[in-house]
Amino acid sequence: MKKIAIFIVLSIIILKPNYTFSIEPDIFIQSTVNRAAQTLSGNFSKKERIEQLKNIAIETVDIEGISLYSLGSFRKTITDDQLSRYKDVFKKYFLKSFSSRLAEYTNPEIDVYAKKKINNKYTIVLSKLVGTDKRPEVKIDWRVYTNDPKNLLIRDLIIEGLSLARTQKEEFSSIISSNDNNIEALIKSLSDFSNE
Repeated sequence: MKKIAIFIVLSIIILKPNYTFSIEPDIFIQSTVNRAAQTLSGNFSKKERIEQLKNIAIETVDIEGISLYSLGSFRKTITDDQLSRYKDVFKKYFLKSFSSRLAEYTNPEIDVYAKKKINNKYTIVLSKLVGTDKRPEVKIDWRVYTNDPKNLLIRDLIIEGLSLARTQKEEFSSIISSNDNNIEALIKSLSDFSNE
């Protein structure tokens, strides 16, 4: 059940109105969640939901920042050509992975209840996925990049204390390390998933 909740929440991060004014991180997250609920409960086909989520994700999520973080120390050894190809396949992987999973579910209810400013660049927004008869309550912390108040971006989710960005970085590192530190193995893995 927790895996389902994680995928729902991960996918919700890509839903954000295109703000042209400053907004507080907690309001931004609650607005994002509210819009997600409306989208998921709307009368759309699965394919339509996926396409809408992909388009919104391109505008709102720091996909490139997440991709670079996920490379970890391998960023120091990757060539320019490999980095370009990696960013391209990561974007496709990210969009397919989360939008397709989200399209399976409807109306997750998430309540934002606090925020903690870390510094001028980051704020952690605290929320919870409301429990039901079919799923437990899940604590969700959102790491929001606030360097540009007019363009807030979500860079990580911490689900019950587990950083999803860090988990992904560890998974990518494992793929590369088990293939003689060849970044091409990761690029191929992401590409194969995207083209399934």
